[in-house]
Amino acid sequence: QVQLVESGGGLVRAGGSLRLSCAASGRIVSLDVMGWYRQAPGKQRESVATITSGGSTNYADSVKGRFTISRDNAKNTVYLQMNSLKPEDTAVYYCNAEARRFWSDSVREFWGQGTQVTVSS
Repeated sequence: QVQLVESGGGLVRAGGSLRLSCAASGRIVSLDVMGWYRQAPGKQRESVATITSGGSTNYADSVKGRFTISRDNAKNTVYLQMNSLKPEDTAVYYCNAEARRFWSDSVREFWGQGTQVTVSS
């Protein structure tokens, strides 16, 4: 199995910053796309940012210019630097990774347990 463990969530005032981390562990031979998703109360889970193993990134329009996704392939870790936070960024943030557990395996999707981010006004 592949485990994703997130850290770095918390409570911050509007305009503040937080940095989320997600470390992948377990039986992994390759990590493809990694990303962050979020789900606010009463809303569907949405993509926040994704990054390929080569470093290509994609962002939701609502976070462009404020959030930065990065990854350390040697550590199987993905980060999300969140600046200029707004109350509407409040949500549970989930790490996602597409991984192969062995070379003949198909690419499978794995999720972290989620970390709460709360932005007060």
